[in-house]
Amino acid sequence: MAEDHHHFMGLTLEESRLALEAGNSPVGSIIVRDGEIIGRGQNRVISHNDPTCHGETDAIRNACEALGTPDLPGSTLYTAMEPCPMCCWAIVLAKVETLVLGARHAEMGRTDYGDYSVEKLLEMGNQTVELVTGVRVAECEALRRSWSGWVEPEA
Repeated sequence: MAEDHHHFMGLTLEESRLALEAGNSPVGSIIVRDGEIIGRGQNRVISHNDPTCHGETDAIRNACEALGTPDLPGSTLYTAMEPCPMCCWAIVLAKVETLVLGARHAEMGRTDYGDYSVEKLLEMGNQTVELVTGVRVAECEALRRSWSGWVEPEA
């Protein structure tokens, strides 16, 4: 399974690079079910003038539209950056079973989300999503730091 996570996070990084090339934050996501990609997404906030078009929500919209359903049970969402609270809750609402993360806000020293984490939001909302962390973290962090909108936290 770790091999699959490594492979699919590589495809997520490709989506992230495409987002960056379009002038957006380099966050991409893919959704996989039964070994097949059912949704792809990129952060498109700048290119679409849509503050809700993050990589995760874009992938969820893509998968739900393709499958004709608002629910994605049995699926795994891969994302290069820990989802923000909006995206995390969209993952819950879409009934995504597993979330695989690359970079984490706390490990990157981000303070703009306070002490937020996916785990804290899920606990607060009494929700369960299987969480897998530590997948291609260095690559995900490096890509995020390469973005012109990234501000290195002060030490």
